[in-house]
Amino acid sequence: MNNELYPPEIFDRRRRHALRARAAGRSGDDFLWHHIAQDIAERLSAVTRTFEHALIIGPIGRWQAQILRPNVPCTLAPLRDKGAESDAPVALEEDRLPFTPGSFDLVISAGTLDSVNDLPGSLIQIRRILRPDGLFLGHMFGAGTLAMLKAMLLEADADRVTPHIHPQIDLRSAADLIVRAGFSLPVADQDTTAVRYGDWRSIVSDIRDAGIGNALAGPRNYLGKDIATRLEYAFAARADAKAKVTESFAHIYLSGWAPSENQPRPAKRGSGQVSLADILSKDQAG
Repeated sequence: MNNELYPPEIFDRRRRHALRARAAGRSGDDFLWHHIAQDIAERLSAVTRTFEHALIIGPIGRWQAQILRPNVPCTLAPLRDKGAESDAPVALEEDRLPFTPGSFDLVISAGTLDSVNDLPGSLIQIRRILRPDGLFLGHMFGAGTLAMLKAMLLEADADRVTPHIHPQIDLRSAADLIVRAGFSLPVADQDTTAVRYGDWRSIVSDIRDAGIGNALAGPRNYLGKDIATRLEYAFAARADAKAKVTESFAHIYLSGWAPSENQPRPAKRGSGQVSLADILSKDQAG
């Protein structure tokens, strides 16, 4: 294979899987995933149609019973790639979906889309594996997530600036991507979870519990033996009167439908039978 034909990847695929595997073995509080699962469940409860086969991508699959109605057939991912050794840390990736077109009428992908190497391609692949009029519900951590920790790490790094947490996209960019992916009736919105912390180690622990740590490709630089002390100073400088800081997790939610002939469409421009100007003039006259 000629690697020159492929652009360098931003995220290390094995590292992404290793982060999820480590999180699955931890016993910490999964409050972030509970929040995401509850929100997706509420969005799905507003949909009146019955789904015949769902696909759930990512760790959110552990909350399948909370998200889906009873007895909905469901495929969970990540799945091991075909031919991989049993102990190989290789898992299904959102931009390498091994499913035939029209395999599902519901696809849910949550919590990991912000670290996909080819996010536009991933959304297009998700649309393709949906049946006509199938629904996609997605979630990713957006711009503004972990802003406090990023600032503290930047200060603690001093003159050795090293990326510790990958950047995330903003709501406007996410909305543009789902439109370009060809979904019908696309929607993008955002909310923020604010969490109070009494020390920086608790922030790092919650990140590890969620499996959303640094998956950037490339070598890891040695941070120095005094990095913990520098972070203590950076945290103290930002703490309030109660010795706490507020960290934020920005949640971007995406939804869209696979195109179908029986979906509602906006009327063609100029096809209206009543003039808005006439209505306004009548109101003013009254």
